[in-house]
Amino acid sequence: MKRLGSILLWSAIAAAFIGPGTVTVAASTGASLGPALLWAILFSGIATFTLQEFAGRLAVTTGDDLATVLQRRYPTGFARVATVTLVGGAILLGCAAYEAGNILGGAAGAMLALDAPRGAVTLGLALAAGALLLAGSPQFVARLMAAFVALMGAGFLLVAVSLAPAIGPLVGGLVPEPGFADDSAALLAVLALVGTTVVPYNLFLGAALARGQGLGDMRFGLAVAVAIGVLITAAVLVVGTALVGEFSFPALGDVLADRLGPWARTGVGIGLLAAGVSSAVTAPLAAALTARGLFGVPGDPQWQADGWRFRAVWAGILLVGLGFGLADIRPAPAILAAQAFNGALLPLVALFLLAAMNDAAALGGHANGLLANAFGMLVVGVATMLGLTALTRAAGTLFGFGLPAPGTILPAFAVIGVFAARAVTRREMR
Repeated sequence: MKRLGSILLWSAIAAAFIGPGTVTVAASTGASLGPALLWAILFSGIATFTLQEFAGRLAVTTGDDLATVLQRRYPTGFARVATVTLVGGAILLGCAAYEAGNILGGAAGAMLALDAPRGAVTLGLALAAGALLLAGSPQFVARLMAAFVALMGAGFLLVAVSLAPAIGPLVGGLVPEPGFADDSAALLAVLALVGTTVVPYNLFLGAALARGQGLGDMRFGLAVAVAIGVLITAAVLVVGTALVGEFSFPALGDVLADRLGPWARTGVGIGLLAAGVSSAVTAPLAAALTARGLFGVPGDPQWQADGWRFRAVWAGILLVGLGFGLADIRPAPAILAAQAFNGALLPLVALFLLAAMNDAAALGGHANGLLANAFGMLVVGVATMLGLTALTRAAGTLFGFGLPAPGTILPAFAVIGVFAARAVTRREMR
């Protein structure tokens, strides 16, 4: 029973990373490239589990969430100011920008399943998210998210199975093709799949959820939740293979309705709506938990789940998403800025986690060993590749310059990350 409770609790992580953005990326990848990049989804799950396990083990061992540990390691001076400004600002900006996408994507899903005005659907979705956030503690809200993960899974898996995809290509898609690095479209799709799954604010959310759990229960619940999330994301990619041509959710719904019947359009709509609602809850919650850890005072009742400061943070994030949703526009400038900030934040948080996990004085026997550090360095290398790529693409868009071929810059960025990770682990282990 305890293990079941842990799975329900950690379902919030699956609910957080399978939002409308992930659904869009996975479905459009399936539409353009078929099942060839299923291996990227599998790798994304491994990377997510690695970093989330680091954050969870840190919280279980020290009793503090990730933001509090970050604050404690850099208590004063320039490092403290830079940490609070960079981490706090990037997390809050990223959550606000992605909340807009969550509201817009959830409304788009509802429009596939319901015949209702967009404005009413958008407002109803935001009110539902607000009601869930008011329902109780972060742990209670996280357990509620298990229902939305079940809805997502039911909607997308049923449609994916009904398409009866050939088994051979699915199995082949679990292994990278030798020449994929020479295909710019495939490389960018891999970046998108990994980047939309390994999200910095989820590390702060996961660390907050892990407090008070046993290490074994935390790992078990996290592993099952991430595996479920990977399976649902893979199902979304398979559903996307039904579409030929330019991707959009209405177009995908029409194709599925022609091939399988109207129920398939409704199934995808329900899945996308559940993804929107769940992410519309978890993004504001992660922002509030991060703000509490970075700016709150331990024991301050105003930073508890029912305190006005905690609620003001998540309400502000939710209102930003609602505003963009009611305006029926895509917040491209805000999302571009959020991607740039989070692009810088992801490798920095990953490096911080890796350094903290090698602090034997704080973690004792729970500090990283050789295998954990090897996985950590691999993930930091990929995170650095993602982060620097996001920053260079944002700079290229803003200033109008072209970028080198992905096959040239991506390995270079990854090597930078691995060397940085190696330097951090060697320094901490001295």
